[in-house]
Amino acid sequence: MTDIVEQVEYSELEEQAAERERPAYGSGAQIACDNMVKIYKVADLEVVALQGLDLLVDRGEFIAIVGASGSGKSTLMNILAGLDVPSAGKATVAGHDLLGMTAAERTRYRRRVIGFVWQQTGKNLLPYLSAVENVEVPMILDGTPSRHRRARALELLDLVGLADRAAHRPNRLSGGEQQRVAIAVALANAPEVLLADEPTGELDTTTSHELFDMMRAINHDVGVTIVVVTHDPLVSGQVTRTVAIRDGRTSSETLRRREMGADGDHEIISEEFAVLDRAGRLQLPREHVEALELERRVRLVLQPDHIGVWPDRDRAAAVPDDAYAPQRLDDEADR
Repeated sequence: MTDIVEQVEYSELEEQAAERERPAYGSGAQIACDNMVKIYKVADLEVVALQGLDLLVDRGEFIAIVGASGSGKSTLMNILAGLDVPSAGKATVAGHDLLGMTAAERTRYRRRVIGFVWQQTGKNLLPYLSAVENVEVPMILDGTPSRHRRARALELLDLVGLADRAAHRPNRLSGGEQQRVAIAVALANAPEVLLADEPTGELDTTTSHELFDMMRAINHDVGVTIVVVTHDPLVSGQVTRTVAIRDGRTSSETLRRREMGADGDHEIISEEFAVLDRAGRLQLPREHVEALELERRVRLVLQPDHIGVWPDRDRAAAVPDDAYAPQRLDDEADR
């Protein structure tokens, strides 16, 4: 008995040592969310907005997060922006622990690490200030010397293609131009991550494409990591990686790459992947579940190079009726 206890204790020590040697989840990633949970309390009810969400975003990536209303994508965005705090799990952005920051650290984080663009232009810009003055506001709040503010603001307006609109107030700008100024405002303090919540939600298709072309250019030229939240599948096609959220968890990712076809023309190749968390859980795409009428449980078959997922209703047809009959002990069979 003592030997068994010692073996168990030794095994546990080995596992703990292996865990310490294993690289931290998301080490090297610009954004890392590990089993993140967010619970809101409404009266006597608790609403789970995020239930074990995992997300990794590399430095310099430009990704879109998509999901239906209530999927948890806006909650995720608010947490990444430092506007809300997770209830459990781990979340880091550019090396900042989103669960462990003090109030003062959270304020500095929102000013210097994150740039944020709202869908509603009224939230992004002060109506009584010109475009260049709006871009200067974050720098004023962060204590940037006045001799540097105006030059920096004009530089950013030129970056977003609005150098000739610097003196215009928001009411003299189109919706697309207002969002461009909002992006310049978000970039004022040179953040490491730019977050945009439905930035094209109030724009037409043509203006939306122009805005995303500009954001891709900024991503490439400046190197800032960009995360866009949207429910529009057309918007998600503007980026190289789309992360889908369902029921408070990341469910799938779609990767896009450009390849040259046999005719010499370039084409966009899209591949969808299910997201596997650290515990081995994954969500099957809803259309796959509905197509095969999967429910409650599925049968898994391990093959040398893949795992087969089968509807449970096929089990009875594939297995003989007596396959699960209880076996007699050898001494009973000999009687």
